[in-house]
Amino acid sequence: MKITTLKELEKTKVTMEGASNVWKQVPISKSHGSPTFSFRVFTVEQQGHTPYHTHPFEHLNYIISGSGVLVNKDGREYQIKEGDFALVLPDELHQYRNKSSDEPLVMICAVPSDYE
Repeated sequence: MKITTLKELEKTKVTMEGASNVWKQVPISKSHGSPTFSFRVFTVEQQGHTPYHTHPFEHLNYIISGSGVLVNKDGREYQIKEGDFALVLPDELHQYRNKSSDEPLVMICAVPSDYE
C-alpha cells in the first residue's frame, strides 16, 4: 500500500519537444509497485501547453483544478474544467492547453505503468 500527497512530491519540468510551461509529478508508478497503472499529475502553467502528440495506448485524465482546452487531430478545441474527465484513445493526436492568464491547469493523467 502507498499513500502520498502532491505536496510531498518533487515537480520536474517537462522537456519533451513542444511542451511549454508544464511540470510533472508522479505519485504512483511501477517504481512504487503499481503493476498496471501510473498516475502522473501535470501542472500546465498559465498560457502553457503539452506537446501535440500521440502514443499507442489510451490515457485517462481528470482535471483537478483550473480550466483549458483539449485539442484533437483536426485542431478542434474542447473546453475542460475542474471536475472533468477526459479519455484520449490510442494513437489519437491531442494537446492540452491552458488559456488562462491567472491560474494553472492541474490534471491527473493515468497511463500504463510500463510507459512511465
